[in-house]
Amino acid sequence: MMVHLWVRSESRANEDRVGLTPAGAAQLLAQGFRVTVEESSQRIIPIAQYADAGCEIAPEFSWVDAPDDALIFGLKELPADGTPLRHRHIMFGHAYKGQPDGRVLLDRFRAGGGALYDLEYLTHADGRRVAAFGYWAGYAGAAVSLMCWAAQQRGEMAVPVHSYADAAVMRSDLLSRLGDTRPNALIIGALGRVGTGAADLCNAMGMQVTKWDMAETASGGPFPEILDHNIFLNCILARPGTPVFVPATAKTAERRLSVIGDIACDPDSDFSPVKVYDRTTTWDAPALRVHDDPVLDVTAIDNLPSMLPAESSDDFAGQLLPHLMTLDALDHDVWGRARDCFDGAVG
Repeated sequence: MMVHLWVRSESRANEDRVGLTPAGAAQLLAQGFRVTVEESSQRIIPIAQYADAGCEIAPEFSWVDAPDDALIFGLKELPADGTPLRHRHIMFGHAYKGQPDGRVLLDRFRAGGGALYDLEYLTHADGRRVAAFGYWAGYAGAAVSLMCWAAQQRGEMAVPVHSYADAAVMRSDLLSRLGDTRPNALIIGALGRVGTGAADLCNAMGMQVTKWDMAETASGGPFPEILDHNIFLNCILARPGTPVFVPATAKTAERRLSVIGDIACDPDSDFSPVKVYDRTTTWDAPALRVHDDPVLDVTAIDNLPSMLPAESSDDFAGQLLPHLMTLDALDHDVWGRARDCFDGAVG
């Protein structure tokens, strides 16, 4: 049967990314796929480029009426309207780690008979993810953390953030905010894609960076060194067994730490390693002040790569495309493993 991939619009504000480029769509079409792309008022890539590649074009948010056999492909969450979900969806579901909204999403799939192929759980046999936005999440997350620190130096809270045409424009803006001063930072997860992106941004800003990974956190804590740095960047995904890096007591502890960039951003998870906050932050309010004296701000934006939508979309789509081209074998390899995760979670 011909695979019908339906690329939906993103309903979330400030979500300009897309998981399939026009060039990638052309490759799928050449392999015999049917590709439908919805119009979008915010996607970084113009719809005309998809039409030129030969894709069918559909109205924005029309995926709800797509044929039953269409695979609906998006990135972030669906509208929280409670409707049953009858299609098979490819997206980041954030539903398998005890998140409250995750149970609601899974119940919608159960009610509608659909299925979730969670992009976070598309893995090789050894458990490594096949595609991730990690590098650009780390890069942007470090930038926002520096924006928060720079605002603190002026006795202010960070102002709203926005997307950038490219990373060079972001760096230029950040340099203008920092002036001649530089904080230091400790990164946990420095050897991974997220941590590498965070370190690259910090290095580009001329900062002193302490890089930790599994070896440095194997003791399970506590980790007083974190409190001795101006900025802490968490680049470790929450999972069972993850140590607590910042306990709730850090708010009132003696410390130099004044900004936590929880780039992994999973405060609702039972396994979150950062215990001083309980909700994500937003583009309009990027910093959450969790203590006043001494000041401690947390930034935890859960769609950071969309601050650099062109670069992050191109990077992610390139990683994912070889696996999209195997969608005619949904019971096997990465897709089969993702379906097993869904089946296990939905119960």
